[in-house]
Amino acid sequence: MSARSAKPSLKKARISAESSKTSKAAPAPKAKAKTQNAPTLSAKSKGKERADSPVPGLRKQGKTVTKVSDPSSSTSLPTSFKVVCGSYEKLLYGLEGTVSTSSSDYAFHLRPIFIFPAHVSCIKSVAASPQGGKWLATGSADEIIKVWDLRRRKEIGGLMQHQGSVTHLEFPSRSYMLSASEDGTLCLFRARDWAVLRELKGHKGRVNSVAVHQSCKVALSVGQDRTLRMWDLMRGKGSASTKIYKEGELVRWSSDGSLFALQAQNTIDIYSTDMELLHTITHPSRLHDIKFCKRVVGSGELLLAGAEDKKLTVYDIPADHTKPPTVIAEMIGHTNRVKAVDTIRIALPAGAAREETTVVCTISSDGKVRLYDLAALPASSEAQQQEKVQLEPMAEYDTKGTRLTCVTLADGDVGAHAAASGKRKRADDDDEDDDEEGGDLASQQEDEESEGSEVSGGEE
Repeated sequence: MSARSAKPSLKKARISAESSKTSKAAPAPKAKAKTQNAPTLSAKSKGKERADSPVPGLRKQGKTVTKVSDPSSSTSLPTSFKVVCGSYEKLLYGLEGTVSTSSSDYAFHLRPIFIFPAHVSCIKSVAASPQGGKWLATGSADEIIKVWDLRRRKEIGGLMQHQGSVTHLEFPSRSYMLSASEDGTLCLFRARDWAVLRELKGHKGRVNSVAVHQSCKVALSVGQDRTLRMWDLMRGKGSASTKIYKEGELVRWSSDGSLFALQAQNTIDIYSTDMELLHTITHPSRLHDIKFCKRVVGSGELLLAGAEDKKLTVYDIPADHTKPPTVIAEMIGHTNRVKAVDTIRIALPAGAAREETTVVCTISSDGKVRLYDLAALPASSEAQQQEKVQLEPMAEYDTKGTRLTCVTLADGDVGAHAAASGKRKRADDDDEDDDEEGGDLASQQEDEESEGSEVSGGEE
């Protein structure tokens, strides 16, 4: 259904200004003085409080509620996945990733499930909710955040809280979304009704990136004002800030939350949680994206770095933080800069040589989407005895020259144990009842093909 023929459902996508007033007026219990088990910036940082009341909905009966997925639970791993990419040409690409087995070997496959113009300007950020991949959010230079039901391929509506381009989107959990913008603010949304719980102010200029700690209690952000800021998500306020004397472009937490990386130009600074600078990596070319992930074979932390050199470089992060990161592998195949990278753990079909693996997805200005298998990277002890390993792509999709800008991976089908959960089924039924008025992505694609250059869902 084209947005020209019907309006998006505003029952699930309230205009943010009204939602903000509603959430501010809602009474909430007082928060505890400390947020436990969450990192803090060192005493050298200066903290400035932004709000005193806790975020509505993040606390229940005076107790902190923090839902963090258990990555060690193999029963909840998806058996397939979705790749969603944004582009300069305003097109949103949706691909389905599947795995097939032959003898003890396995192969990845990509097929398109939707392609259509989602915004009236270039798409700058995409994010999918974890633990099922129900929600998809897209942010654009048109200052609008579009929300989609990815399972049912329906448009829910547009969030117009920001007064500048949307630079970053992230789902700390499937119940909340955090956005950043060129207007200098971050916004915390509740996915149940897409109300704005908090507007976080503190940056003086564009916010480039935000990263939420795995505890879901704190977040870090960097921006044009050359500061690193920490936000207390339980109270909805800034907790600390420090000058970094360069414009941070990306900030990322490590998998276990014990480190974070700050990227600017061709350098990556690795910090501990007490703001001690451990190492500075100088990459040979301009960086565009970085991502922490765990090894599949063996144990240890990896840092993936996509750059102008047309490849994804894999750095090994030693458990002994006094030792510097080293390059152990390169993922090759692109013919232009690597713009973005994302990863997802999936369960492999019966008969495969292993039960699970981690899929690495890269997009490039060459218009290609490529998948790599992190299980092909040898264990750390083996890698130390070899030269740099070069990993070839396991699958690819060609957009025929589209300039891709951002990518996210979402859960596809889940294992039988998770699918049989009664609670999950009831929640899905409730969601389907709420979303009946949304627009269908596949229908939008058909409408756009028939209407030529008309853009779906882009008008305010």
